[in-house]
Amino acid sequence: MTAVEVMELEVTGEVWHWRGPAPYHFVTVPPDQSEEIREVAAEVTYGWGMIPVRGRLGATEFETALWPKDGGYIIPLKDRVRATESIELDDVVTVTLTIIERH
Repeated sequence: MTAVEVMELEVTGEVWHWRGPAPYHFVTVPPDQSEEIREVAAEVTYGWGMIPVRGRLGATEFETALWPKDGGYIIPLKDRVRATESIELDDVVTVTLTIIERH
């Protein structure tokens, strides 16, 4: 399966924790950038509004999917990424995202 790069964004936000049935740490995509993502969402989503991305936080690269939430998007940060970059709850981080379309 190949991936085509559709858009690149740099997102800065505070790390927060969701204590749901599967706890995760997230960064919220600001509204203006969420609007940009919505413009390409129909082309790239693979269901449930999930948007596939390649991310970079510090020197750590990872793949994930943006989750739709409250009319915007949130970036899940895996434990491995947070541990490698020494990221804690409430830290303000910058994540470089490349939205991809899988073929």
